[in-house]
Amino acid sequence: MTITEISPDVDRPLWLDGADFADAFRVTIGGNTVDARAAATSMLGRSPRWMKTLVSLRNLLVAPFGLKSSGAEDAGPRGMIGIFPVISETPERLVAGFDDRHLDFRVVIDVAVAGDGRQVTATTLVRTHNLLGRIYLAGIMPFHRLVVKAMLRQVATN
Repeated sequence: MTITEISPDVDRPLWLDGADFADAFRVTIGGNTVDARAAATSMLGRSPRWMKTLVSLRNLLVAPFGLKSSGAEDAGPRGMIGIFPVISETPERLVAGFDDRHLDFRVVIDVAVAGDGRQVTATTLVRTHNLLGRIYLAGIMPFHRLVVKAMLRQVATN
């Protein structure tokens, strides 16, 4: 299994107009039964212990600044996957994320046919609002690539 960083190929103005940051990673998996919700659930619905520890540390560090630890209050009719409200959903694409005082975040999960398997692409979009958002983004970047790759591995191993 190879996880590849690719150029983001989503409609940024549609999903997060003014995004300051975007990246995308892709994995090809066997079988042709996974759809965007199944891929997103594998990626966002459960985390390895080390990721839970990082999220707990993040929540502890940002609590004094009043930053959200979940998007639960933004959950709409499409529900939640993990801590993320689902914004839009088709069998081929699921968009989740939420807005906060410091930054807005979206993860776009795309699933496309690739021979007798599927390509699953995770695109991250972030729009910062202020200095705190830029500091936060800079602080999580060393971990971001590791987390996204670990999440894509979860799709490939399910």
